[in-house]
Amino acid sequence: MMGCIFCRIIRREAPAHIVYEDEHTLAFLDINPCSPGHTLIIPKLHAQRLEDLPEEEAIALFRTLHRLIEPIQRAVGADSTTIGINNGPESGQEVPHIHIHVIPRFRGDGGGIIQGVARLWRRPTRGEMERIARRIRNLVGT
Repeated sequence: MMGCIFCRIIRREAPAHIVYEDEHTLAFLDINPCSPGHTLIIPKLHAQRLEDLPEEEAIALFRTLHRLIEPIQRAVGADSTTIGINNGPESGQEVPHIHIHVIPRFRGDGGGIIQGVARLWRRPTRGEMERIARRIRNLVGT
């Protein structure tokens, strides 16, 4: 996509601190990092959501994630990482090109848990949870 900043980075039309590249993916430091070493991993194929990527491209994206976690942590002396995907604008996705955030974490950094990004106003009942689970199972089977 011509106007996508991540596509422009892939084409080297926009600057980035690239840390890894292969045939299918590119990884670079986030321009507005949450912590030192905050890295974005993107597919070279433009897609807004993870489910828009062909399965082979999604596999390549997660292969790159798996390959980079330890080097990112070691480079900045982090013991852990938070890994997240904002999958669509309602989730907070700011750039309409799927990307994985790898955020190095440090003891006492105050970042909290990933489940803290959204909170239900009430916990679903057991019956509601079973209906949701049944719907998901039925849709997966289609």
